[in-house]
Amino acid sequence: MFDFKFQPESYFSEETNSVLLVRLHYPESTWGEQISIYAHFLEGKINFEVIDFYGNDYLVYPSSCWEPLTFEDLVYLIEGMQVNQDLNDGNLALVLDGIPEAESEFYPELKKYFDEKRKSFGLD
Repeated sequence: MFDFKFQPESYFSEETNSVLLVRLHYPESTWGEQISIYAHFLEGKINFEVIDFYGNDYLVYPSSCWEPLTFEDLVYLIEGMQVNQDLNDGNLALVLDGIPEAESEFYPELKKYFDEKRKSFGLD
């Protein structure tokens, strides 16, 4: 069973105010998309930024918070992530096709969570 209430103490050290929070890979995507989610500490808040190879604009909720996310909130952020269709044309929603493979130094159970979810849908 996963500890959905798990929450890292911090994402940042004294030397860093930006970190790679999660790396995602969507094998079922037409483009085999790789997406990175970064956390930035700005003006006392943690802000999230999603970056892919193509420079698409993503919508995430929450887009910022005052303390590190719980495991449950991070899963919600990943599963609710969308390409901002107001700024893009075409079928860019297909970038997020399927269930991602995920890795995070801050959330050790994340890889296993998405691996099990992929298996339950017959992916892998």
